[in-house]
Amino acid sequence: MVHDVALEQREPAQLLEEIARLRAEVSRLESRVEELDRLAHRDPLVPLANRRGMLRELETMIARHERHGTPAAVLFVDLNDLKVLNDSYGHMGGDAALVTVAEKLLEGTRTNDCVARLGGDEFCVLLDHADEKSALETAERLVHIIADGECLFEGAPMPLSVAIGVTLIEKGDTPATVLARADKAMYRVKAAA
Repeated sequence: MVHDVALEQREPAQLLEEIARLRAEVSRLESRVEELDRLAHRDPLVPLANRRGMLRELETMIARHERHGTPAAVLFVDLNDLKVLNDSYGHMGGDAALVTVAEKLLEGTRTNDCVARLGGDEFCVLLDHADEKSALETAERLVHIIADGECLFEGAPMPLSVAIGVTLIEKGDTPATVLARADKAMYRVKAAA
């Protein structure tokens, strides 16, 4: 009988210890999941969302537009002559140019805008609560911020310029239709230059 009482007293303590251990493990795993989610949605080179992270934000923006009619725009940004920069300054110079463009895009947009690198020399800016006039003004401002900004690599200035295509979110859009329209708008800008 004495032995049974000792087990009963020890059992709750062991259970509480096990609960504490499991809570700590769950907390560690939740932190790891958050870190993996961040890595899955961030670009490894520049301090921006990657294509996957941007698509998640774009889907939310399209849904908000469909539900509430919230105006929104997408800017498709292409760094001009990345191959020339890579040939002239090496790939480290090209990477420095990409990082500079990313920083300038962040500098020229609102904190609630989503700025992402799609890959290579292509970037995207999602402008929530933006009509055509404000989207075009933002695109023009970004072109000037990047062209007028200083980009040095190993002490040598690198000239940077971008072409930006602008499109508005329309009823019935999908991420693919919006990005295709923005991409075409960017190529029209390049062709006109």
